[in-house]
Amino acid sequence: MRRFPLGPACAALSVILLAACTPSAVETGGGVGFQDYGSYIRGAQPVPPGAGGGPVVVPPPGGAFDPAAAAAAIDRADGASPAPTEVAALPPVADSASRPRGGAPQGIQEESGEVNNPGISDEQDFNAVSARESIESDAERIARNRAEYVTVQPTDLPQRPGDTGPNIVEFALATNHAPGVQLYKRSGLGLRSQDSACAKYASPDQAQQDFLARGGPERDRLGVDPDGDGFACSWDPRPFRTALQ
Repeated sequence: MRRFPLGPACAALSVILLAACTPSAVETGGGVGFQDYGSYIRGAQPVPPGAGGGPVVVPPPGGAFDPAAAAAAIDRADGASPAPTEVAALPPVADSASRPRGGAPQGIQEESGEVNNPGISDEQDFNAVSARESIESDAERIARNRAEYVTVQPTDLPQRPGDTGPNIVEFALATNHAPGVQLYKRSGLGLRSQDSACAKYASPDQAQQDFLARGGPERDRLGVDPDGDGFACSWDPRPFRTALQ
């Protein structure tokens, strides 16, 4: 079968026929919002309150949202009455002049404090001091305090009563050699060790004092200075020398 090409007139006729067979957008829902024009007009109109089956919250003028109004609308839609809001009354503000000093609440008596306790000074309270003092009385009090001053003159240290034995401080200051340096001859025939000989003393100072009282440092009858340095039981004279410098 032989086909003939369609001319421009036939193509235009085909477009007109197809347009005539196509339903309009308004009738089939192809209009604004992809629905028919009647539904679009109905959707653009505001829905009256209660018509949609649920609570309708109308914002107040100005566009601000009121949470209390929204809650009340929901309660009305559910058939429940909103509970009244109770506002607690604030306590009256007491006058500061009628309150007791010290910051105690009104009606509570202070048992102790700056006012009721005489043992606490109120010298830092300007009102209390100015009520009983003046420039003249303050000057008199200063003069009275100055008259009561007692100046103590330094005196010599008291001497120890009785004979207390050798003075280890004087002995330490009279020497200048280090511990362990032998200055005195020892026989080396000690009957007991230095540890056992020094065990009966409570401190090296007591051992040194007893050592000097029994003939030391030249003689060592107790066996407390076997190295012959003149210092018994590891007694060290250097702290006394340092204190004098």
